[in-house]
Amino acid sequence: MLPLRLTNTPAALGNAGRSWRGRRLMGSPDNFETLDDILIEQLRSEGFVCSLPSRAILFTEGETARGVHIISKGHIKLSISSCEGRVLILKVTKPGEILGLHNCITGAAYEMTAQTLQPSRVTFVKREDLMGVLRHSREACLSAVEQLGRICHMAYVEIGSLNLSRSVSEKLARFLLSLSAEPSYSEKNCNDAVRVDVDLTHDEIAQAIGTSRETVTRALASFRKKHLANLTRSMLLVQNSAELEKIAGMGAARSEPAVARAYSKKCGPVSVAASRPLSARWPAPQRNGTRAS
Repeated sequence: MLPLRLTNTPAALGNAGRSWRGRRLMGSPDNFETLDDILIEQLRSEGFVCSLPSRAILFTEGETARGVHIISKGHIKLSISSCEGRVLILKVTKPGEILGLHNCITGAAYEMTAQTLQPSRVTFVKREDLMGVLRHSREACLSAVEQLGRICHMAYVEIGSLNLSRSVSEKLARFLLSLSAEPSYSEKNCNDAVRVDVDLTHDEIAQAIGTSRETVTRALASFRKKHLANLTRSMLLVQNSAELEKIAGMGAARSEPAVARAYSKKCGPVSVAASRPLSARWPAPQRNGTRAS
């Protein structure tokens, strides 16, 4: 196991502090706090901070959920693997996300492996402390529901993005933009290029966007030649975000409902799980007491 370096935690947030934060959330006109702020601050007061090197493992697929990890700094790779050794990267997280929340609430084992892609800082909170916070704080409980709903929504968006993207270049552009979107761990230089320190290989990018390593290498070479983006072993440099957004289809401001309508018009309502029209699985609704054939 990798050694963890612990730092001081904000233990001063007691019950009085929590109730004050709740009152400010509910009634103060100058309130700038969100439910996420409430949950994260309360959990941080119960946990301890870990500073981790690149490629450190937070938890592994199939491991019993011991607690949640709140990401304060760094990229975390979430991946699953098959018994044949194939790996699929489900997501690269950003600061502010809570890993393992639904596992701790349901008692299910971790479905994926979490690994840092750069020096990171996380707060670990034991499962029993998490459940205590949720039982005693209404705002924290609402925030947990909001977090779980956001995770579900983003899963739908990612599935749609991968399946509806027309090319590898579009998928790759979306992936690179997502890595450079968080200002807390990216920085701009004088040419408006965005630099992100991240330890990411071509093979891992291929696992994230559902293609081969060779295809990713060719696409990255094309981006580098056009001065759009450049990826080295430890750093991503996004040189032209506007052009990448056009390639990714973001410049057209294509909304999710519009995408859904276009796909529905093409082949009818769709079940994502079954990847086929719902009409093929359920009969048409009844009309005037009779079932349409």
